[in-house]
Amino acid sequence: MSELISMFSYHFMQRALIVGVLVSLCAALLGVSLVLKRYSMIGDGLSHVGFGALAIASAFNLAPLAVAVPVVVAAAILLLRLRHNTAVKGDAAIAMISSSSLAIGVICVSLTTGMNTDVSSYMFGSVLSLSSDDAVLSVILSLAVLGLFILFYPRLFAVTFDENFSRATGTRTEIYNTLLAVLTAVTVVLGMRMMGALLISSLIIFPALSAMCLCRSFRAVVLSSAAISVACFLAGLVFSYFFETPTGASIVVADLICYGLFRLIGRK
Repeated sequence: MSELISMFSYHFMQRALIVGVLVSLCAALLGVSLVLKRYSMIGDGLSHVGFGALAIASAFNLAPLAVAVPVVVAAAILLLRLRHNTAVKGDAAIAMISSSSLAIGVICVSLTTGMNTDVSSYMFGSVLSLSSDDAVLSVILSLAVLGLFILFYPRLFAVTFDENFSRATGTRTEIYNTLLAVLTAVTVVLGMRMMGALLISSLIIFPALSAMCLCRSFRAVVLSSAAISVACFLAGLVFSYFFETPTGASIVVADLICYGLFRLIGRK
């Protein structure tokens, strides 16, 4: 207990705890809808877009989150538009945008600052990369995401399960699909600083899959997913501190173990 207290006496760990819990909640809540709509890989695609934006911001000494959030939101809306394009469909659109963004980011960085520690933290995550300003902005945006999700929960529920029926009853499904994509984009950018571009999508997918192993109702899955996400984040954060392992990877391993246990329990 004394070691845990000393662990959270550091300011960077306090920032990581607050931001991490909020981002984990956002990712878990949105992840349920994304997994059920079979569009969970949007998180992976947007994270690559986020890396490109963050790398460019770092190269030109701009505020990382101020640059990345609008760029990734625009990419999320573009992906939604491409879903209905006959030439480029769902997964192909994600692959096209994500690989292009990653390539642009790498080239931009290599021509300016080079692959320094700051850029590496965007790819693999680091609790040390969270500044005080980033933490404040992350808290504000995370609370906004949670508030909007709760406010529009009934509509998001309807659009998730039966989009055609929702449209037939007069619901403007495109608005709520866009809202879901925008909230996901903001969450991905906020989580990248700690999880890294290569691992942030697991924060969206794993808790939802774990909750679905045991729960059957949408509300139960959402609540369980949120609890699992926060618990795995805390376990990964504590493990990474005491054993000096990468934070993002530790959290993903915790999610993987949790999924395996829930899968086993669900079969029993």
